[in-house]
Amino acid sequence: MALLNSFTSGVSAVKTFGKSLEVIGDNIANVNTTGFKGSRMTNQDNFSQTFDAASAGGKNSMQVGGGTSVASISQKFTQGVLSTTGGPADLGIAGPGFFKVTGTAGTFYTRAGDFRLDNEGTLRTNEGFTIAGVTDKGLAGVDSYQIAKDGTINTLKAGVKGTAGTITLVTFANPNALKHEAGNLFSNLGDAAGIENSGSTVKGDIIQGTLELSNVDLTQEFSDLILAQRAFQAGSRIITVSDSVMEEIVNLKR
Repeated sequence: MALLNSFTSGVSAVKTFGKSLEVIGDNIANVNTTGFKGSRMTNQDNFSQTFDAASAGGKNSMQVGGGTSVASISQKFTQGVLSTTGGPADLGIAGPGFFKVTGTAGTFYTRAGDFRLDNEGTLRTNEGFTIAGVTDKGLAGVDSYQIAKDGTINTLKAGVKGTAGTITLVTFANPNALKHEAGNLFSNLGDAAGIENSGSTVKGDIIQGTLELSNVDLTQEFSDLILAQRAFQAGSRIITVSDSVMEEIVNLKR
């Protein structure tokens, strides 16, 4: 039975560290993705088989573990570096907030502020989502516009000052409860209670002319990649050795 358990441990190691390689690979692939938040995976040991329980007389228990499994995969919502672009529609968040965007597919949240002006003067995401707090067509034909740190959009048209709304930022007590969607978007399935308030510095400052870079640390990712690779190879070796020993046992009858 112990020999079969070694197969189980080896397979669990290959499956678990294979998933770790997937997480690390995704992080590295998105090192240049605007507003991307890297993920990390933790492991846990599997159920241990007890051969002999401990006794009151000081006897220790005898147990053999059943390998490893994934304990958690969570994103690291640390602040990314704000890179200066100079683009008036590029907005970076210095703080924990998210932009709230809405489209035909529903309402989403994002840290990627690479926005654009459409032909009608509405500030949108590259996918066409509208941004909460921005006045529809509020930037049509203006000579210039400035976005303050609190999200207020100040406009200038023919020498007349005006406003085109105040961009809304939303914070979450547990952003890991959000569902990561494609296109730098997150959706709220109801488990992540959001606090919505425009103009609140608690949620962060909006810095015009910047974009938040990915928070992936390549040096750390390559280090983790090597460790995961070695662990995967070791798990594969357990399977190979167990198979060889099993072959020897089968051949004992010959």
